[in-house]
Amino acid sequence: MPITVAQARIWYQSADPVHDFEHVLRVYRLAEKIALAEGADLEIVHTAALLHDAAGAAPGGDGKERLEHHLASAQFAGEVLSAEGWTEERIQAVQHCIRAHRFRHQGERPQTLEAMCLFDADKLDVLGAIGAARTIAFATLAGQPAYAEPSEQFLREGKEAPGEQHSAYHEYLFKLRKVKDALYTSTGKSLAAQRDAFLTTFFEQLQAECRGER
Repeated sequence: MPITVAQARIWYQSADPVHDFEHVLRVYRLAEKIALAEGADLEIVHTAALLHDAAGAAPGGDGKERLEHHLASAQFAGEVLSAEGWTEERIQAVQHCIRAHRFRHQGERPQTLEAMCLFDADKLDVLGAIGAARTIAFATLAGQPAYAEPSEQFLREGKEAPGEQHSAYHEYLFKLRKVKDALYTSTGKSLAAQRDAFLTTFFEQLQAECRGER
């Protein structure tokens, strides 16, 4: 049986504002758009999108749960889809999409077109106006400011100096400005261009205002 949007909503009732069901729906729509353009298996893409953050995506705690949420969500997906009568082959296809959707880990990378569609859709949601809003919200939830002046060490190495805060601007320098170059599909890359340009302008303006330059 296919997983429905109404069914998936239940899994995100206690999600934080950054990884809530609105994020899932945006990723679902973007993944569908990319999948249709690229010729991917739409059921696999839809299902992976609905389940990709279903377990452990919230910030906070000791950080381990957040770092491994792709693994926890893939395991949860296997339990859900098995109960729905999915074949093992298609369950594994969905699980691969979910395990491979993270930007920052050294493990599984997207190997199928469906996994590439989900990866690109999830990354598009950290670009543009939504990306700016989510990045600042994530920083706030983690007790970090929207802007802090980056140290020379951070600018050189991407590592904070002792006592340095990891602001939303730090996250832009460390991750967000690199996202468009990490996408896999031609459709995803095309969608990323305008969003990336907006995000760059936003954080340049944020820095200038915090420095009192504009």
